[in-house]
Amino acid sequence: MSGTTAALSLLGLALIAVGGVYGVAWAVRIGSGALDAVPFGSGLEPTEHAVSRFHVRWYTVTMLFLAFDMEMVFMYPWTRVISAMGPSAVIEMFVFLVVLVTGVVYAWREGALRWA
Repeated sequence: MSGTTAALSLLGLALIAVGGVYGVAWAVRIGSGALDAVPFGSGLEPTEHAVSRFHVRWYTVTMLFLAFDMEMVFMYPWTRVISAMGPSAVIEMFVFLVVLVTGVVYAWREGALRWA
């Protein structure tokens, strides 16, 4: 049996298996009609429209989240190469953290994180 024949027979078996799974799912389904339901939001009825506007203060919180999310994106690979890079990697990461914390302190002092 050549490699091409084996590959095609394996592909055919996979297609038959997938078709069988779809056939069983179609045979045992409960109903095909749409359900009359409202959007699920923690079990509560929606109080506002789905595309309603957010308060402008949420954008500051979002920017802070993204800043610290990007911090973690840079810190994970940093932990893998810290032993190869030496002390300079530690100094660079602490400079990076100081810049981020300085931004948070500035936003805090300016009142960007106050809700009232």
